[in-house]
Amino acid sequence: MKGEEATGFRKELRESEGGAAGVAAAVPFAASWIPSERAKAAGAPVEVDISRLEPGQMMTVEWRSKPVWIIRRTKETLDRLKSVDAKVSDPNSDVPQQPEYAKNEFRSIKPEVLVLVGICTHLGCSPQSKPVEDKAEMGADWAGGFLCPCHGSKFDLAGRVYKGAPAPVNLEVPRHIYLSDTRILIGTDKKGV
Repeated sequence: MKGEEATGFRKELRESEGGAAGVAAAVPFAASWIPSERAKAAGAPVEVDISRLEPGQMMTVEWRSKPVWIIRRTKETLDRLKSVDAKVSDPNSDVPQQPEYAKNEFRSIKPEVLVLVGICTHLGCSPQSKPVEDKAEMGADWAGGFLCPCHGSKFDLAGRVYKGAPAPVNLEVPRHIYLSDTRILIGTDKKGV
């Protein structure tokens, strides 16, 4: 509960009959379990509704003061990932930049939904989205992905870094869990980490 709502709620409880004092004392205690905005920024898990995220779209949320990208990949995007394997440094995601459950060809729990920390692993800049249509800028064989404007590191649409880039490893896949088909909790998983 927000401050005014909690105050009004406590006042109503004090005015009601029997046991109100005990309940009123419990309200601030229970409210303390709700993470504050400062706690969320410091690392508390963040719940995200992806119900409106259409195929081919990307949304950005904040977790631990970092941008986290959630991308709903199309079937065509997923099909193009294999064509990039020979061009990326770590095609099998052997370097632990993702939880074990995301160590697969798509680097995700569900192939169509990718969750990435949007910070380059070179010097911490935020890469820019470069769709497959940016072939004029990115090269004729560009399959879509991200370009870091600071030093030119390129990443595919699984967050894998291209060979020869300054970035040493793939983009990070944060721990996350699906609460439902349309809700993701970023910052924790089944292990509670």
